Amino acid sequence: MVVDRCERAEEEKLTLEKGVKEAVSSKWGDGKDLKQMLIRQQRVLVRYWKMKLCKNLKLKSRYEMCNINYPVAMWDLQHCDPKKCSGRKLARHAMVKLLRLGQRFSGLVLTPVGKKCISPEDASILLQHGIAVVDCSWARLSETPFNRMKAAHPRLLPYLVACNPINYGRPCKLSCVEAIAATMYICGEKKGAELYLSKFKWGKTFIKINAELLDKYSACSTSTDVVQVQNAYLEELKEESLRIKDDIDLPPSESDSDEEDEQDKDEGLRN
Repeated sequence: MVVDRCERAEEEKLTLEKGVKEAVSSKWGDGKDLKQMLIRQQRVLVRYWKMKLCKNLKLKSRYEMCNINYPVAMWDLQHCDPKKCSGRKLARHAMVKLLRLGQRFSGLVLTPVGKKCISPEDASILLQHGIAVVDCSWARLSETPFNRMKAAHPRLLPYLVACNPINYGRPCKLSCVEAIAATMYICGEKKGAELYLSKFKWGKTFIKINAELLDKYSACSTSTDVVQVQNAYLEELKEESLRIKDDIDLPPSESDSDEEDEQDKDEGLRN
């Protein structure tokens, strides 16, 4: 479809170029027609190069996707800004297939209503049936029709820190591409995870920040093991936070200073 549109734009460009040359050589018209034709040619050229770029991006993505032999899909609820949405960008690169509401997906589906955590035991499902995500806003979960997204294998993701520009540093607030990459990484598809993240300037940071956890999760066997690793890590974070808090040498409060002054006065009276 993109190739056909690009070819039509190229044909229109050539036709207009020919018309402009004829008009210039014959000094046709009073100049208004020529001006309009030049303006139209400029618009066509812009559309032509946009189509050309889109075609090249899709061809490049198809070449890179040769090693991804399973479907990657997405339900797009259109909650997000198209310019900032990672799922939309993947769609422009032909790296995800868009699903309709009510359409069933037979592979892994990352959804907040999942009951089981993703784990390496899901690798066979990923390789055979693929993975799908729900592209919706975290602020609008209550109005998202999850019941209309038919999932054969709904899953949750374990604790990970987001690196996307919108939710940077926030635990569990992952974007679509981060969720897809995390699932691939945990299920042993590390090259696939790196490929999807490579389309974003901040993509490498996601793996860098979460490397320790991702490696621990991918070394587990079952969903129960992944949850145990997650809980142990969260407990470590809690203990570290308390230890840092205890180590901070805070100045005495005003009430403490007043009590010390009163004690000094009492001791002076006794003496």
